[in-house]
Amino acid sequence: MTESERAARSQKDSRSAEATDSPAIVPPRHPLFLGAIACLFVSVGGMTAAAVTDTGLIVSQKGREFNPGTLSIKRGQTVQIVNDDLDLLHHAYIDSETFTFDSGDQLPGSKTKIVFSVAGDFKVLCGIHPKMKLLVHVE
Repeated sequence: MTESERAARSQKDSRSAEATDSPAIVPPRHPLFLGAIACLFVSVGGMTAAAVTDTGLIVSQKGREFNPGTLSIKRGQTVQIVNDDLDLLHHAYIDSETFTFDSGDQLPGSKTKIVFSVAGDFKVLCGIHPKMKLLVHVE
C-alpha cells in the first residue's frame, strides 16, 4: 500500500469514527405521542379487546354499538366508555342484582368511567339505542 493510499484510508477511517461518535438525533417526546404509544390493542380468541391505557380499558360508542362488544376484566378494573359519535347521545347503564350503574346522558365526546367492583357477568346497555350491548365478564 502506498503512502497516499494509507493517508486516504486513515482519513476515511477517521470520518467513520466521527460519524459514529456524533450524538443520535432523538425525536421530541410529546405527551400525546407517548400516550398513543401507551395504548395497546390486543386480540384474544378472535375478539378485539379494548384499548389499554394507564387509566384502564377504553370502549368506544360509535355507530350505535359498543366496540369491542365483549370484555373480560378483573374485579376493581376501570372501563372508560367514550361517546365517539359526533351527533348522537348515548346513555350507558347496568342493572343487575349485584351491580348497578347509570351514566346519565352522554354527550358526543364525553367519557364515562365504570369501576367494576363486583365479580360476575354484566350487560352494559344504552338507554337510547336498545340494540347496543357490551358484555363484561369480571373475575
